[in-house]
Amino acid sequence: MKISEMNWSQVEAYLQRDDRAVLPLGSTEQHAGLSLSVDSILSERVGVEAAEPLGVPVFPVVAYGITPYFLAYPGTVSLRVETYARLVQDILDSLHRAGFRRILIVNGHGGNIATIQAAFYEIYSERRALGRPSIRCRLVNWWDNPGVQRLSKELYGVAEGSHATASEVAVTQYLFPDHIKTAELDPPIAPSGRFYDADDYRRRFPDGRIGSNPGLATPEHGKQFYDAAVAAIAETYAEFLAEV
Repeated sequence: MKISEMNWSQVEAYLQRDDRAVLPLGSTEQHAGLSLSVDSILSERVGVEAAEPLGVPVFPVVAYGITPYFLAYPGTVSLRVETYARLVQDILDSLHRAGFRRILIVNGHGGNIATIQAAFYEIYSERRALGRPSIRCRLVNWWDNPGVQRLSKELYGVAEGSHATASEVAVTQYLFPDHIKTAELDPPIAPSGRFYDADDYRRRFPDGRIGSNPGLATPEHGKQFYDAAVAAIAETYAEFLAEV
């Protein structure tokens, strides 16, 4: 269930019997031919689907993250590391103040990972130092599980790439079949390699892709990826909640 569909008294009633919540994190960044909001859309949709059978509330996705290397593409928004770490900490503090104690973070953007983990460390350390009640947080990336990784290798091999990937395109095609776009990809598989800043990235990868061939994606593939991601996150959440 979405927190956006609940009022404060319903949340209060929920907290009298449970202390779990899901927080999706995404970003606003270029994804070649895809929407700037892909990371946010996917983390929220997968998070809601995985939490639904458990009756766990899902908070609105945080739609901005750490994405400085894409700033040469109009529309990309990146936060400073210290800003993002404090943002995550403040959100978790607010949830804890309300009574939530076990929080699953469903992440949609790789650039967020290190800062999220640092935010966990800071909030744990602060609570220990001040003798405050504990909070437990678990980070899970929707694409980082054996099911999704296996499918990407089977369906795309090296053409999966590392940004604006074929699997991301496939999932968005499955979720939004009325908005599928086609574009000429030259070359079909984008180049790969190192880059050093936003301008260097734009120079080396002019259409935004790294190593991917999104032309291979289909809505049918997207359903497979989506189902695998939801199942993996639901399993991870169950394990998390079972911890002593």
